[in-house]
Amino acid sequence: MKPAQVELVQKTFADVAPISEQAAGLFYGRLFEIAPEVKPMFKSDMVDQGRKLMSTLSVVVRGLSDLPSILPAASALAKKHVTYGVKASHYEPVGAALLWTLEKGLGDKWTPEVASAWTEAYVTLSGFMVGEAYGKAEAAE
Repeated sequence: MKPAQVELVQKTFADVAPISEQAAGLFYGRLFEIAPEVKPMFKSDMVDQGRKLMSTLSVVVRGLSDLPSILPAASALAKKHVTYGVKASHYEPVGAALLWTLEKGLGDKWTPEVASAWTEAYVTLSGFMVGEAYGKAEAAE
């Protein structure tokens, strides 16, 4: 990612942080709408799950300035998600739900440049995670 993209992601995430509970609710609502097959994977309290999501996103967003520093945690998280039944194909609807949520949460701050920066961040991290969890062949698909 380019430094300007990292800066945009970090700045706009700071704008979403104050509405993190609402954003998490939007995210999971959208995810279950576009990928209903993943809903049974979530057996815990969804408010707590939303807090975990936003906490993880916060760590990732802060770490984008030094990507190698967050890759070990991203690798571990990807492998842990396999044990929950997550498949490589689930990363696409998760990304779509995330971008949709950010668009809704940011409103008119969601510009083409912001969309591009967040897309690049998600593609970079999810591609790495899929490769770590399922092998390089599935990451290339």
